[in-house]
Formats: sequence, C-alpha cells, structure tokens
Amino acid sequence: MPAPTPRRKVAVVGVALSDCGKVDGPTPYALHAQAARRALADSGLDRSVIDGLASAGLGTLAPIEVAEYLGLRPTWVDSTSVGGSTWEVMAAHAADAVAAGHADAVLLVYGSTARADIKARRRTSNLSFGARGPLQFEVPYGHTLVAKYAMAARRHMHEYGTTLEQLASVAVQARANAATNPQAMYRDPITVEDVLAAEMIADPFTKLHCCIRSDGGCAVLLAAEELVPDTASTPVWVLGHGTAVSHTTMSEWPDFTVSPAAASGRQAFARAGLTPADVDLAQIYDAFTYMTLVTLEDLGFCAKGEGGAFVEKGRLLRDGDLPVNTDGGGLSACHPGMRGLFLLVEAVRQLRGEAGAGQVRRRDGSLPEVAVASGTGGWFCSSGTLLLGRG
Repeated sequence: MPAPTPRRKVAVVGVALSDCGKVDGPTPYALHAQAARRALADSGLDRSVIDGLASAGLGTLAPIEVAEYLGLRPTWVDSTSVGGSTWEVMAAHAADAVAAGHADAVLLVYGSTARADIKARRRTSNLSFGARGPLQFEVPYGHTLVAKYAMAARRHMHEYGTTLEQLASVAVQARANAATNPQAMYRDPITVEDVLAAEMIADPFTKLHCCIRSDGGCAVLLAAEELVPDTASTPVWVLGHGTAVSHTTMSEWPDFTVSPAAASGRQAFARAGLTPADVDLAQIYDAFTYMTLVTLEDLGFCAKGEGGAFVEKGRLLRDGDLPVNTDGGGLSACHPGMRGLFLLVEAVRQLRGEAGAGQVRRRDGSLPEVAVASGTGGWFCSSGTLLLGRG
C-alpha cells in the first residue's frame, strides 16, 4: 500500500474589500471582480495560479457564472450555501482541498448590492422564509429571521439573567471599534441608552441591536505553502477549522442558548492544538447583539450563562481583554448579506499589522499571533470556525 501523501500547510496570501457601504451603480458581479483583483494584487501572485473558486449567493449556476465573469476556469469549485457562515465553511473546504493537493490556490469571493437593491425598489426587505418543507409549520406564526433571534435572546435572558444593557453594550463597543475604521458605514459613538431607546424591531431588539444593511464585497485567496515564497504579503496560516449545523425549525433546536459554534469551535481548537486562552482577537458574526454574546460563550471564552458579564466593561474594544469585531462588525461597519468572508479579511489584516488606527496590539506592544473567525448562518442553523495565525 502506498504511503499517504503528506498534507501541505495552507496560508491566506491575499485579502481585499471591494468598495463598501453605500455603493450605487456597480452590479454584484462588478463588486466580485473588484474584490478579486484587489486580493490578487495583495497576494502578488499571477492569476494563472488560481485553480479553485468558492462562491455563493450569485448566479443561477454559482460559482460557474462568477468564474466566467472573472475569466477563470477552475478545476476545483465550491458553492456551499449555509447562510452567513458559508465563507468559514467554504474556507475549511478549500483549506482541506489545498492541503490534500486537490488545488493549489483557491479564491473565495463575494459581492452584494443589498442596500442599493432595496433603495432602487423602494420597498423594505422581507426576512421571512418560504412555506415549503419543514418551515411550513412555523410560517403561519409569522416568525421572521429577526424574530427567531429575538426569541433566542429572550430565552438566554430568562435562563441566565442576561440584561438588555449587557446586550446593548455589544452594539456600543462595535460602534467604538468602527470609529477607527475609515471604511465603516457608521462611526459616530452610541451609548447603551441610545440602543435601548431606538426603534423596536423585535422584542427585545431595537434597531441598534440589529446589523446595518450595506453594499460591498470582499475576497480571500488561500494557497499552498509552496506558493508562499512568491507572495507579496505576510502569510497568515490556517491552524484549524470546524463546521457544524443545528436546525432550521425552531422546534427542533434543543436549547436556544447553545449555538452550533459550540461544536465548530471545539473542532477548530482541537485541530489547531490551541485553547481560547491562546487567542488574541476574535471576529464574530454579529447580525444581532445576542449572536456575539452566545458565540463567545460557545467558543469557550467564558462559561455558559456568563456571556452577559463577559461583554461588559469594554472587554470587546480594540484595546480590551478580547478585541472583538475590530472593524465595527455587521452592527456598524458593513453587512451586505452573508458577511462571513469579511471576518476573515479583518482577522488577516490584524494579524499582518495592517489595520491602521484600528490595529490591535498585545500587552507587550507586539502584533497579535492568533485570531479566531466564527460565522453563523440562518438563525443559528450553521456555524464555521477558523483559527488563523502568524506562525
């Protein structure tokens, strides 16, 4: 029997954002292309090395339409679509493919004109879901996506005494982090009182508990270790990853206070040989404030039920004990739809020391060494977690 092929190390070698925020004019395809070109330029590699493409959310035959638009003919593709965690899940797939030698360089690319589309159509978004399959049993009750998250937050409040003020502090700290990000859509400071007094969307969430709606795109290029010497930027290595799914029907969710990040995080840390104590910063999907709080619990940064106390007193700020969503996150920086890929871009920029005024430093003044990016899809339906490091 032949010896198994050694697995290659995998690095993120290029990252970039397209124009983000309020972007009127360009199509989602154009934002894909803009982000892809910028990420390739960031890597310093020639486009000919790209033999893999991961894309979701655009086109009838995604990612084939995106590949054609970009002028690529990949021999490895992924179009997994599991909501906001799609990009962490696809990054895990891509890392495994590169490690096994099935591809040498995989481009993950996303673009959306979610804000511009709503503006053009002069209507509000509809975040309810279809009445076929298992969801048909909940549709008559009128639950929208935000309502599902709101119910979960209320359960955590009931079980553990989590307060509205604690949830609001997540939004306040995200906005403070956004203040140092020139690309953030909202940068003016807010207070806990501002969050509590904002327009009610779905009890207990006011408008400021909820993510913004923006346009934008981004791209991440993963490559095998053999290509790293030819790259222009500091490589950031994939140390470990994990994926998990939970439910689509709320009645099939055993515990509203536990997200699938509990499983994906456990896998990622085990495969990386690390613990939460080794992490210098975290990029957490934050469509709603409760997502940040419960994901931090489930990743092991605090015990179950202690998330409310954990997020208080500035711990999530850029200079806090655990900087979280250092670009301002989906609550303040940008949220054009499936935001998970933006988490990877910000994590990489921080590890490289390229975050400008928003750069995180360790207590000794050195650059961070390890970051975690954890995406959530649907209404806590899916999760993907990656650990990234400089070394």
